[in-house]
Amino acid sequence: MTRDYRTVNTFVFLRLPENIAPPWMGQLPSSTAGVPSRRRNDVVYKSCGSMAEQDLPVFLSPLMAKKIDDGLCVANGISNLPDDCLACVFQFLGTGDRKRTSLVCRRWLAVEGRSRHRLSLNAQSDLLPVAPSLFSRFDAVTKLSLKCDRRSVSIGDDALILISLRCQNLTRLKLRSCRQLTDSGMATFAKNCKKLKKLSVGSCTFGAKGMNAVVDNCSSLEELSVKRLRGIADADSMEPIRPGLAASSLRMICLKDLYNGQCFAPLIIGSKNLRTLRLFRCSGDWDAVLKLVTNNVKGLNEAHLERLQVSDVGLAAFSNCQNLEILHLLKTPDCTNLGLTSMAESCKLLRKLHIDGWKTNRIDDEGLINVAKNCPNLQELVLIGVNPTCASLERLASNCQKLERLALCGSETIGDDVIGCIAAKCTTLRKLCIKSCPVSDHGMKALALGCPNLVKIKVKKCKGVTSDGATWLRASRDLLAVNLDAIVVENQNTNAEVVEEPPAASDLGGCVNGGSSSSTRRSTSLKARLGLISGRNIVSCTLRRWSSFNGGSHSH
Repeated sequence: MTRDYRTVNTFVFLRLPENIAPPWMGQLPSSTAGVPSRRRNDVVYKSCGSMAEQDLPVFLSPLMAKKIDDGLCVANGISNLPDDCLACVFQFLGTGDRKRTSLVCRRWLAVEGRSRHRLSLNAQSDLLPVAPSLFSRFDAVTKLSLKCDRRSVSIGDDALILISLRCQNLTRLKLRSCRQLTDSGMATFAKNCKKLKKLSVGSCTFGAKGMNAVVDNCSSLEELSVKRLRGIADADSMEPIRPGLAASSLRMICLKDLYNGQCFAPLIIGSKNLRTLRLFRCSGDWDAVLKLVTNNVKGLNEAHLERLQVSDVGLAAFSNCQNLEILHLLKTPDCTNLGLTSMAESCKLLRKLHIDGWKTNRIDDEGLINVAKNCPNLQELVLIGVNPTCASLERLASNCQKLERLALCGSETIGDDVIGCIAAKCTTLRKLCIKSCPVSDHGMKALALGCPNLVKIKVKKCKGVTSDGATWLRASRDLLAVNLDAIVVENQNTNAEVVEEPPAASDLGGCVNGGSSSSTRRSTSLKARLGLISGRNIVSCTLRRWSSFNGGSHSH
């Protein structure tokens, strides 16, 4: 079943089902010149009113299993199209097009408002006077984002309560820098919006009472994300965040930049169905909390620990979570091979492992060999500031037959010999990222001859790799996407120009997250040519400025 809705001025193009015989009402205008002659006779005008009479909602339904004809129906008289069908067409438009569409007429304004489910607003204090009319128009909103500039005065409790009365079917709410909200306003909001499933709070000032009101009233809450919540900074007068009714439905908890984040410990421990736990830059010793969490939450599937005070005791606690598949251990200098080994021996389903050793050398070949021995399902491995050698990488290649994505960053031991080992042993590898490692063109040549399944490689900040290495890689296979910031040097007259291909927006994201890349052989050569042209313009412009400056100085 295929659906094709395209709006051109006042026409709507719809594919007709086979069982609807279109009546002949004349030939198409000259705009059908691009339609093949054998199909041109099948293209007809049909009014929206007559389409509605022939079960238009039926063939617009995604559940329809009827065979679609090749014919097209061009519908003028769009004013007769039912509101539900018009709303369905609006769903295929982007935000800007929807705004312009709502200005066509009053009916379209009303239909567009009733069919909009996602809304993002500037949550400054002047939102309150216009909120009643705004949410009278957008009365079906289920996903709401309220963001305020840090230098502006945000909405207060009155505006939030009014919104909660108008949007009682709200399922997602994002609050950013709404510093005038208090515990009282959040409590009233939670009582009115009990269907809330996702709550994200950042840089707000309400405290534990407001958060407890949310978990006590929103029994369907599945995801909770809290960042820089100022109201819980005082540890002496702070009440803990209780499990509440949301404990049975919570699937993900994310805490970032919290001074007293351990007040959420009762909520985390009481969430028996929790699947994902993310802790970023939260102060305090988390070893005891993680032990309690892993003793009570057995189904944990994903854990992120970044810049957290946690040692081998907390890391080894994850051995109780035998369903753990994803672990990010970033900048936790107290974690060593001992904790990593204890975790790996029990978490045999581990698929993704990210380690940022912060160049402490407390996690090395010993820990990685134990990971290779116990985690055969490993598919993605990211090592930052860790110094592995051929000993551990060979074990990973031989034992982890599903390893497809590998990133090595800031490692002093990743040289040409290790790259050669990867090229020879890691036959299932599909994506490879190397950054700030002492590799050269010899390593690139080894990769060109090995890793038969490699489809993408990214090399960043490796001074020994030149354009020759990139050439070998691109010549090895046509479908290999190469992202390389190698320096290209071109001599023109007496001036040497150095042009560097601009780095990607994310050094690791495209490599390990499976993002698409346009860095093929043709596009990369085009970028290099454009870079050379822009480099010449910049250099010539700079030389002109210097010459004018020197001339001006001599004249004085």
